Amino acid sequence: MTLTAKDSRDQAALVRLRKMRNFGICAHIDAGKTTISERILYLTGRVHKMGEVHDGTATMDYLQDEQERGITITSAATTCEWAGHFMNLIDTPGHVDFTAEVERSLRVLDGAVAVFDGVAGVEAQSETVWRQANRYGVARLAFVNKMDRVGADFDKCIESMKVRLDANPVPIQLPIGSGAAFTGVVDLVTMKAYEFLEESNGKRVTEQAIPAELADAAKKAREFMVEKVSEVDDELMEKFVEGEPVTIEEIKRALRKGTLTRQLQPVLCGSALKKKGISFLLDAIVEYLPSPLDLGGVKGRNPEKRNAETKEYEEASRTPLPSQPLCMLAFKTITDRTGDLTFVRVYSGVLEPGMTLLNPRTRKTERIGRILKMHASDREQVEEVAAGDIAAVLGLKQTITGDTLCDENTPIVLERMEFPDTVISQAIAPKSQADRDKLTDTIGRLMREDPTFKAKTDEETNELVIAGMGELHLEIIVTRIQRDYGIGVVIGKPKVAYRQTLSKPRDVEGRHIKQSGGHGQYGVVKVKFEPAVLEGEDVDFVDDIKGGRVPREFIPAIEEGIRKAAEHGGQLGFPFTNVRATLYDGQYHDVDSSQLAFEQAGMLAFRLAIDGNWTLLEPYMKLDVQVPEEFLGAVIGDLNSRRVEITDMQMEGGIRTIQGKVPIAEMFQYSSSLRGMTQGRGVYSMEPSEYRSVPRAIADKVVEEILKEREKNMKK
Repeated sequence: MTLTAKDSRDQAALVRLRKMRNFGICAHIDAGKTTISERILYLTGRVHKMGEVHDGTATMDYLQDEQERGITITSAATTCEWAGHFMNLIDTPGHVDFTAEVERSLRVLDGAVAVFDGVAGVEAQSETVWRQANRYGVARLAFVNKMDRVGADFDKCIESMKVRLDANPVPIQLPIGSGAAFTGVVDLVTMKAYEFLEESNGKRVTEQAIPAELADAAKKAREFMVEKVSEVDDELMEKFVEGEPVTIEEIKRALRKGTLTRQLQPVLCGSALKKKGISFLLDAIVEYLPSPLDLGGVKGRNPEKRNAETKEYEEASRTPLPSQPLCMLAFKTITDRTGDLTFVRVYSGVLEPGMTLLNPRTRKTERIGRILKMHASDREQVEEVAAGDIAAVLGLKQTITGDTLCDENTPIVLERMEFPDTVISQAIAPKSQADRDKLTDTIGRLMREDPTFKAKTDEETNELVIAGMGELHLEIIVTRIQRDYGIGVVIGKPKVAYRQTLSKPRDVEGRHIKQSGGHGQYGVVKVKFEPAVLEGEDVDFVDDIKGGRVPREFIPAIEEGIRKAAEHGGQLGFPFTNVRATLYDGQYHDVDSSQLAFEQAGMLAFRLAIDGNWTLLEPYMKLDVQVPEEFLGAVIGDLNSRRVEITDMQMEGGIRTIQGKVPIAEMFQYSSSLRGMTQGRGVYSMEPSEYRSVPRAIADKVVEEILKEREKNMKK
């Protein structure tokens, strides 16, 4: 897309945007994302001393929990420069419990570097982040890391990308050696070999002739690369078919085109820990990942213009120029002593302190306070942020993750992010009653930060219940409450976040009638409830009222009542999902009918529909277990006892990888069991898959335990 500058400021912006890269580092846990980020910061001169994850000194892992555990928990943003290009870099977590951090980062990034372990290849969370990047149309490079490790296999890693990700990886380098013998790379674009100089900390390489033993492999790999890139470039395809030589510039042009259109993914290799290959990765980011100009702009909808027939909002768009009305997306919030710190991606216009912007979700305005550029935990105050850039804002009161902020006179709403449902919960209470209000306030802050962290009060027991994406997620939340906010808490055992659905269709009449003199309440609804497979929502409400049997103004109240009752979950308290509710008839009273009466009628109808007509659902997880061959029998026996459905087993250098699906109810404290069975050598990862019906015998036990515990808590 070609953008036209309206004035000199737009012209200057076009020059700046061409040399801007907004990208993230994404991968499975322990693939080396943060180490790569540290090397990038060092090579670009952003830091003068490299931090190490294993020492707890990594710049991008600035939280105490991250330093103690050696994992990334929250995505961290920074800026740097390379070869005259300005970069916004976001380092994302790899653990499935923090998948929301990856989701919201990819939503606002233009490109990503997908990192793969040179030994393990594509792993469970690799698949998750790849799907997330597909969903948001993010262009990718691939970097095969840990080529210095014993068992590293570049070709097998490429093959696993094809098989498990349905990707189109195109190697633009070949490793020279592997394991301890990994000394350099062959650049297939220029057909030159480079040796890494150990003592230079990744800053220098020496050019050398392609080793004789690699000459044939390099020639074949280059032919494969040229064939692949010619598929996305007609001029190159003509030359390839005719057998004519192609230039370096033509190959780079086609690689860039294929990357931007997501038809292929260039693949590089190296060892971040040994500081090898990162300078080539930076060159590739500049050469092949998109600038904001390459994407042309952003599309959304106009919340004030709706088609009378289709009820759809009109499409609206913005281009990344200063002359456009301001439009930006809030993608992350951090609670701070001085107020919430909100990370934003500016898509059009220029953001300045003191501006008043509209939040279409709340239909209220927000005033911009200070604007900051972030370097992990460090902050630099700036006076403006232009289109295409990423920054943080202080002073927003009601803006949450996924909100659009825009010019009041030209409103636009950008696509929000979707986050997975929570899978486990546990009760939490303050040790001191004096801390009750403080705990409630703190949990509210943490929920604003993390859209996958939920909390509610159990209406039956009056317990405060928190819910999250896994044991580690809730463990870190509790640690923060105690250490960062100084609140002593008592927590219950983790519990599964069950859900419910209807067992069979049921036609019901909900009657809410109270007429005992004076202004009464009158609402009658007839609704057919049935199980349904739904995408993206728990209840599908269908308005099938004909002939004015229920006035139009009361129908939204009926829907609200049904949705509230479904969320409440009846006797067990677990929300209902995959329910279709078709409102087909009803009655009203000219005087006594009201919004409240029909909302109550909707709630009553739902309660009647689920009476003895429910099926318990439990969250299933995709499971990936890696164990040495000698422990395979014991591990499989244990997994079978946990109701695991094994779907695949692979062998790689004495390590067995077991893949399958398992109810999360069977996996509490599994890490301790696995360590015990494998002498500490087994590892595993999980990610949410789907909800399935609980076997009747197990469901009866679950219900019995829930009701017993609830009765016990009520007696207290």
